[in-house]
Amino acid sequence: MNEPRPSALLVALQLPGVSETDVQASLAELTRLVDTLGYDVVHSTWQKRPSERAATVLGDGKLKEIARWTGGAGEVGKLFTRKKHKAALKFQNAPDDDEDEEELEDSAPETADDYLEGEAPGRADVVIVDCDLSPSQLRNLEKCFGVNVLDRTGVIIEIFSRHARTKAAKLQVEIARLTYVAPRVRETGGNEDRGGGGVGAKGAGETSVELDRRRIRDRIKELKEELDAIGDEQDHRRTRRAQEITVALVGYTNAGKSSLMRALTGSEVLVADKLFATLDTTVRQLHPESVPRILISDTVGFIKKLPHDLVASFKSTLDEAKHASLLLFVVDSSDPSFRSQLEVTRRTLDEVGAQNLESWLVLNKVDRLDPALRASLEQEFPQAVFLSAKNPADVAGFRDRLIRHFESAMGDFDLLIPYTVNSAVGEVRQKMRILGETHTEHGFLFRVRVSPDDLKRFKSKHGLS
Repeated sequence: MNEPRPSALLVALQLPGVSETDVQASLAELTRLVDTLGYDVVHSTWQKRPSERAATVLGDGKLKEIARWTGGAGEVGKLFTRKKHKAALKFQNAPDDDEDEEELEDSAPETADDYLEGEAPGRADVVIVDCDLSPSQLRNLEKCFGVNVLDRTGVIIEIFSRHARTKAAKLQVEIARLTYVAPRVRETGGNEDRGGGGVGAKGAGETSVELDRRRIRDRIKELKEELDAIGDEQDHRRTRRAQEITVALVGYTNAGKSSLMRALTGSEVLVADKLFATLDTTVRQLHPESVPRILISDTVGFIKKLPHDLVASFKSTLDEAKHASLLLFVVDSSDPSFRSQLEVTRRTLDEVGAQNLESWLVLNKVDRLDPALRASLEQEFPQAVFLSAKNPADVAGFRDRLIRHFESAMGDFDLLIPYTVNSAVGEVRQKMRILGETHTEHGFLFRVRVSPDDLKRFKSKHGLS
């Protein structure tokens, strides 16, 4: 029997200039993230706020409303005790029954149910806020609600941690996680010093928090050095593929990139209806094989408010897109918000310097569109490719279109390979499309279709004129 999943309450802020529709769309996306993380969403709510900078982020009424779901007090409590004036101390021990009763009432813990009538509507084990929270804001909200509080970045990093498979992805996620955790390390044993000052030092040694944070910084440095070593290997492999035709699939998470990758290459890449199912760049050959061959790469998906540290950590992974011959911006055409998702993808690629590459827009999942909506989209995006990765005919037609595209930049040339350079014949068959082949007294005479640049490099490599 499966154990029940923990429950989560989601809350968002509607800041100035943000429409209610945008807030609801962001909450819907957060719901999918939280579901991927393993929580059942029991309630979602939002509040208009002038900014995200308040100590508790939310207003008093919203705090108490949410606390009804968690059993918390609905308030942080006094952050300091005001020192009484000397004159007031004269009356401190006065035998006043009313005053004693008032002090007793003030000292009693208050809960949200003291302010709102009716039974609590349900129970939430965690509260998740759809924005980034500072360490102090997290602590304040946890005091209000009496349960753990997560922000959007914390949710995304945790999902990345669970889905990372390769060594590089695990290192990248761990760097982002520790960068996120470092400022949120809390004192667990008071404010005692962990060690005294050394010889010639002034004052006491490091506190436990300072020591923990220094250890985190040292660990991040080690992880980055290890990642750099792996990055050198990835760069070496990428250099070997530099002369190959490469197509990179980029787009929002769950847009269907992995499904299209699987359909185009016949490879057993992971396909799952989850956010961030793919974190590692996968490179496979177009199938059936083309000559010259075309490599397809699947990359990590993007999402709104993707933490900057994650973008920075996955820069080496996203470099696969930066060095591609062609970018395919894959979107879920059945998602009404795909236009804003496409903008998120473009902005993220701008951060890694991939904004000037040739690209196509691929509207995937057209099998979910009604005829009227498809006709409207075809009019709005006349240059886009419309397909369903689940339709073999669509995939076959798209494969042919890719081949024709790259062949359009090629020319037909005669290439003579002397018998003394027989080793070059295999490379011709692998990397050039052969239109004709004859044997002459001087060697193999091929009629090939190849780009002028590739032909020039081939001749230079083998010393041919």
